[in-house]
Amino acid sequence: INNVLRVLEEKNYSGLDIDFEYIYPSDRENYNNFLRKVVARLRPLGYSITTALAPKISADQEGILYEAHDYPVHGELADHVIIMTYEWGYTYSPPRAVAPINEVRRVLNYAVTAIPRQKIFMGIPNYGYNWTLPFEEGTAAQTISNVGAVDLAYNVGASISFDPIAQAPYFRYYDENGRQHEVWFEDARSILAKLTLANEFRVGGLSYWTINRYFPQNWLVLNSVYDVVKVL
Repeated sequence: INNVLRVLEEKNYSGLDIDFEYIYPSDRENYNNFLRKVVARLRPLGYSITTALAPKISADQEGILYEAHDYPVHGELADHVIIMTYEWGYTYSPPRAVAPINEVRRVLNYAVTAIPRQKIFMGIPNYGYNWTLPFEEGTAAQTISNVGAVDLAYNVGASISFDPIAQAPYFRYYDENGRQHEVWFEDARSILAKLTLANEFRVGGLSYWTINRYFPQNWLVLNSVYDVVKVL
């Protein structure tokens, strides 16, 4: 905590985001107590404290990603919580949307019962994945930018489809070696679906992972839905 304070002061940062993942369930209360200590030190000095939480659908959800993340405690202690509502489709998973809207809805259904709505920042992915087919356990998909996915579809002559349940775009193509690929990513339609869901649940805000990837469609949609004001 002393090191954190030193960096905050040296860099003139406004606050801290705590993102500890894969914590053993037995360390749940240790993590809660660590957060209490951080808040006790930083808040009197005017710093904001944000925590990142795995996308849980119930308080007792099992798994090393979920069990040590105590939604009610984080909701009580932190100024805001970022719920990482992405990575259903991930590097080592079978092909699917990174943030299917139906799965995100399940997470928010639980989150608003445990955390004040105004403290919740809903996570939005700014990337996609390119899988080689047929999927084999242990193989890795390649990360692809949303702009890169559209460029790839154009270059290989693939038609982009849109999944009505996941509310996400995808396409398939064959590479120069005859291998089939499946690509899932985000576009203006999927972003609008996520913003609409965030408005429906009246959450406090959004959090992109990550903000620094070029994605002009996002900003067009975001600015059509919200009046964005720079505060920092």
